[in-house]
Amino acid sequence: MTHPARFRGLLAAAGALALYCLYFLGLGRCGLLGPDEPRYAAIGLRMAGSGDFVMPVLWGQPWFEKPPLLYWMTAAASRMGLDSELAPRLPVALLSVAFLLFFLAVLRREFGARAALFAAAILATSAGWLGYSHIAVTDLPLSATFAAGMLLLLRPAVSWRRAAASGALFGLAVLAKGLVPFVLLLPALWLLRRNIRALAVMLAVALAVALPWYATISARAGRVFFDEFIWKHHFARFASDALQHVQPWWYYAPVLMVGLAPWTPLAALLRRRTFLDARARFLLAWFLWGLVFFSVSRNKLPGYVLPLLPAAAALLGVALDAARRAWVALAACAMLVCLFPVAERVLPVALITGIRRAGVQFPWLPLLPVIALAIAAAALELRRHRLAATLLVSAGVVVATAHFVMASFPVLDRNVSARVVWRKVSGQPGRPCFVSGGRDFRYGMNYYFGFDVPDCTGASGELPVRADGS
Repeated sequence: MTHPARFRGLLAAAGALALYCLYFLGLGRCGLLGPDEPRYAAIGLRMAGSGDFVMPVLWGQPWFEKPPLLYWMTAAASRMGLDSELAPRLPVALLSVAFLLFFLAVLRREFGARAALFAAAILATSAGWLGYSHIAVTDLPLSATFAAGMLLLLRPAVSWRRAAASGALFGLAVLAKGLVPFVLLLPALWLLRRNIRALAVMLAVALAVALPWYATISARAGRVFFDEFIWKHHFARFASDALQHVQPWWYYAPVLMVGLAPWTPLAALLRRRTFLDARARFLLAWFLWGLVFFSVSRNKLPGYVLPLLPAAAALLGVALDAARRAWVALAACAMLVCLFPVAERVLPVALITGIRRAGVQFPWLPLLPVIALAIAAAALELRRHRLAATLLVSAGVVVATAHFVMASFPVLDRNVSARVVWRKVSGQPGRPCFVSGGRDFRYGMNYYFGFDVPDCTGASGELPVRADGS
């Protein structure tokens, strides 16, 4: 085996190990969290059991907040025999990794192997992409399918075959989270404004993929589907205060800075010459238009801007590849790896008491290895080993993520998820009923018991359930 071939083989093996540690390690160490994971998972498991893959049903009632792609993924995994945590989460992690490989392949064709490797390492180890790849919610399926469709349009000349493939991916994105991909598509529509054939093929295929479910559910549910899904969760979510997620217009600036961590300092490497390439301008338009649209919306949640991270990571990878000097930026990225130990301490408390009460407890012990990592990355860059420096910082994120999963997930399982309480009381006689617990805990208990657990009434035969397990 030649030296370059051996190096590529070692790099591929190291990449596979890194992806396992980043995306699959400990997926089942914590029960389902928050209000959304148990609800979405319950709908998917119900579809698997009933065989009705059209109507989303949550604990006996039709539920129209989201379209069905995530439910279908969960149902397929459940039918394959995966357990109550892996059935919802593993398909999301697999989709994330599949997209990262596609992202690497497309960018390698467009910008070269080194820029593609930089961009893929940045996205794969960014806090936002990592976080949403570990939970069974709709943000990652939307982002992966939409971004894959956009990547196919990077070249100015788009064949009808590529337009068709892109349209199929956009159709899946519409099945993942609703109609927002049609709005985020504006840069692609502008790109194809003179290629009417490709534009028509792309839109026709997108509609062909998405329309059958929307037409069928509209016929079955009638006006209630339009009122709930289209009006409330699209137009009202954009313009109304009713959903109680109102945030200021600048909300996504810090969200994106954290979502791209630890690679945010690489933004300092962006130069005007970066955007002389039409493909880079397309990536910038994709990112900026999405940022403007979501910033104008009244209701804001962190996951909304996840579809913008692939464009940002691609631009940062291209900028890093072209930069004359990057030792300061890479050292700063290495220093930001310390955010992972901070999150390890803050996240469980934030999920229990709320982010505003959690506080920031800086763990000083990991600071020494982080400083060493920064010095090593800077030294490698100064010796013209930029790829090695970037991969070293990425390796630091892999180690920090693996420690985060192994240390924090059991804490979250004991204190936030309903799984531990469910295991404690499920073998006891009586019909479960709620005594105390917040909305998140209640949804989790409903999921693990498999039905909408009622409030306690004091009747005989009841099994009172409290959030503390007592």
